[in-house]
Amino acid sequence: MTVDQWELSEMKTLDLGDTRLNSRVVKTLIALCSNVQASIATACKNIAEAKGAYRLFSNMKTTMEKIINPHRDSTLERIAQEKVVVIAQDTTQLDFTGKRVAKHIGKLCKDFRPGWFFHPSVAFTLDKVCLGVVGYTIWSRDLDYAVTHQDRKKVPLEQKESLRWVEGYQFASEVSEKCPNTHIINVADRECDMYDLYQQALQGHSDYVIRAYRERSLNEKKPGTKNTYIKVWDHVSQQTSMGEISFEMSARDGRTARTVTQTVYCANVTLKPPFRKFEKLEAVNVNAVMVREEDPPEGEESVQWLIFTSLPIDNLQDVKFILDCYLCRWQIECFFKTLKSGCQVEKIQMETPERVQACLALHVVIAWRILHLTMLCRVNPDAPCTIVFTEPEWKSVMTIQTGKRVHKSPPTLLEMVKRVASLGSFQNRKGDGFPGISAIWMGMQRLSGYAEAWQAFGPEAKTCG
Repeated sequence: MTVDQWELSEMKTLDLGDTRLNSRVVKTLIALCSNVQASIATACKNIAEAKGAYRLFSNMKTTMEKIINPHRDSTLERIAQEKVVVIAQDTTQLDFTGKRVAKHIGKLCKDFRPGWFFHPSVAFTLDKVCLGVVGYTIWSRDLDYAVTHQDRKKVPLEQKESLRWVEGYQFASEVSEKCPNTHIINVADRECDMYDLYQQALQGHSDYVIRAYRERSLNEKKPGTKNTYIKVWDHVSQQTSMGEISFEMSARDGRTARTVTQTVYCANVTLKPPFRKFEKLEAVNVNAVMVREEDPPEGEESVQWLIFTSLPIDNLQDVKFILDCYLCRWQIECFFKTLKSGCQVEKIQMETPERVQACLALHVVIAWRILHLTMLCRVNPDAPCTIVFTEPEWKSVMTIQTGKRVHKSPPTLLEMVKRVASLGSFQNRKGDGFPGISAIWMGMQRLSGYAEAWQAFGPEAKTCG
C-alpha cells in the first residue's frame, strides 16, 4: 500500500494518449496535494520534478477537460453506490489580477478585472459528503462586454451567460441516465430561477429543487381583471398550512446561530410563460413550497423561502426531504472556499490560459478530496481510517503523536482526521467538535511529509549497511 494510492485510483481512466503524460499527471497531483498552498516549484521535490510539471501543463494534450474526465468517472462510481444524490450548481469568480495570464484572458466585470467565471456541478450525499464534480462551465467576458438588462431580453438563451444553469441541469440529467438506481436531484439558489430550466426539465431525467427569485405569476388572471395575473407567492401563502419544520441555522455574515422554525405551505401551480419575440414558450407546471418563519426572535429577520421543485409535495415528510436537499446546496460554497482559500488557485502563475486551466483541474480534484474527508469523518466516525488513509499515513502520525512504534490496529476515521487536523490549527479540546476544512487542509500538508518519511525511514524500510 503506497502513499499515492488515492491519486492513482482517482486518475485510473486518464487517457492523454501517452503513458508518460498520464504518469506525470499523477506525480504532479501528488506533489500539489502535499503542499496545496504552494507554487508548483515549491510543491515539487526537486528541479527535475518541477520542470516535468511545467512541461506537462505546456503540452497541448493536457487540457482541463481531459484531466477532469477521470475524476468525473470516479465520481460516477461513487454516485452509483448511493440511493439519493444532490448535484448542486453555482458560480464563483476566479480573479487573476496581477498574474502572468491576466493579459491573455477576459474580464469579470465592467471595470477591468481579469479572470474566469467557474460554474461546476458538484455531487453530494444527503449527509453532505462531497462525491466529486460531474460537469463544469468556465468562461470570461470580452473586454468590451456591456450588456444592459433590456439587451439581454432580446438575446436568445444560447448566447447568454445564464445558459450555464440549463447546462448544469443537463449534467445532472446525464448522471441520472448513467446511474439509474440513484435518485438525482439538481439543486441551485435564486439565480437559477429560470423558466428555460423548468421547461428543459420536462424532457430531463433529473428532479430539481430551486429557490425562487423572481416575482412569478400563475398562468391565471385575478377574478374581475383583464390583464392582472395572480402571483405565485400570494397564491401559495393562502394555502392551508401543512405543519412546521425546524433546522439549525449556522452563524455567518453577522447573523447569529439559532434554531429556525418555519410554517410550511404548498401548492401545485402552472407558471405563466415569459414573453419573447424570438420564441413562444408553453406554460409549465411545478410544485411550489413556501416555508416562512412566522415569529422570528426580536432583532432577527424572518427566514422565508419559496422553492420550485419537481419532487412530490403530498405530505410534510415530502417537504422535509425537499428542504434537506436544498440545505445541501451550501456545501458548494464550502467547495469554493477549499478551492480558493485552501488550494489558492487564484495565485497560479503561468502564462497561458490553457496551462492555468490544466493546473486548475488538478486543484479541483484536490479540493474534492479535502471536502470529502472533512464530511466523511462526521458521517462514518467509527469506520476504520484505512478506508481513506494509507498505512504510511496513519502509522506515521500515530507513532509521532503517541510515541509508540507498534500499533495493533488502525484508529477510527474520526480519530485519525482529528489527529491530522491537529497538525494544522485544530486543538482537539473537549468542546471543539469536528475539525473544519482549514485545519484539515493544513494538516494534510504535514501528513504528506510524515508519510514520505515513514516510507523512507519507518520500521519496514530497508536501510543501507
